[in-house]
Amino acid sequence: MSVTVIETENKQHNVVPAQCKYVIDVRVNELYSFEEILEGLKENLKSSFKPRTTRMKSTSIPLDHPLVKSGIRIGKNYYGSPTTSDKALMPFPALKMGPGDSARSHTADEYIYIDEIKEGISTYLKLLDEFI
Repeated sequence: MSVTVIETENKQHNVVPAQCKYVIDVRVNELYSFEEILEGLKENLKSSFKPRTTRMKSTSIPLDHPLVKSGIRIGKNYYGSPTTSDKALMPFPALKMGPGDSARSHTADEYIYIDEIKEGISTYLKLLDEFI
């Protein structure tokens, strides 16, 4: 849970604004439902709010799934991603993986190195070869 936007009409540093609008980006994992998160926010915020969406639910894939086992055999680790993607809308087991450093995702200076893209292509091919 992170405040990612803060808006106020006040432009003076020494005046408390009459009103403030803000966005809280909440990434819900499998340990909490949207309802539990919304209830916790209601109990702890002195603000009115509405969720932007509740359709991007947390997903997982069993560790014994053939795709996961293939990834492990080619030396890849598994972890829960702190970012979301369209994977949350897929009604079937799927992996979320890609080249680059996940810590750079959704940052102001997000970037990827060409060597990381090349390594990603190689990894996809190895995963598919191991899976088949």
